[in-house]
Amino acid sequence: MKKTYEDYYNDPDIINELPAMREIHAIRLMIYDETKDMTPAERTAYYSGSAARFLGKETADRLMAKPPYATT
Repeated sequence: MKKTYEDYYNDPDIINELPAMREIHAIRLMIYDETKDMTPAERTAYYSGSAARFLGKETADRLMAKPPYATT
């Protein structure tokens, strides 16, 4: 069974945090669980996809592109 946001938010380790910090910690735990068994390439694709969904594909592509001065 996949954990929901509420499961993470009510995690006993963060239950005594202030609501804003609890929310941040719940999201951090959620992302950790989603990415913990990924290879570096899979993790990069995961974060790139998240950025594209959040920022819009064009903005994310521009931000993720190598700068013109990059040598590698």
